Amino acid sequence: MKLKIALGADHAGYEYKDKLIAYLIENGYECVDCGTNGPESVDYPEYASKVCELVRSNDCSFGILVCGTGIGMSIAANKHRGIRAALCNEPESTAMTRHHNNSNVLCLGARMISFERALELTNVFLSTEFDGGRHERRVEMLDKLF
Repeated sequence: MKLKIALGADHAGYEYKDKLIAYLIENGYECVDCGTNGPESVDYPEYASKVCELVRSNDCSFGILVCGTGIGMSIAANKHRGIRAALCNEPESTAMTRHHNNSNVLCLGARMISFERALELTNVFLSTEFDGGRHERRVEMLDKLF
């Protein structure tokens, strides 16, 4: 069964989003493009919300959000109950956020990392399993915070 990934971006991240979608489809994933699709200035919380709703409803297994730094998207995404979004810039923390936090949304900064690094982090995020065990209790605590 193909994993279904929701992707969203603002004006600073739409080019990475589009390239990530092409790469993911080529590699057997199903993708939902939540926009934006051009350089005109937009409000990133709208796109974070679209992706998070698809992940929360279990229509998509994971979400990927891209803005200039990744910070705004991660803040917006983490406002949604049941979303555990992580801003990642290198592979080690990307793997750990899946292993220990069962993160379900990856946030990337198109102005902070190369596209090649974004691909690497996407692959790590999507291929790393949640460890469960003692971490399950902590994830449940996170989900009860609000």
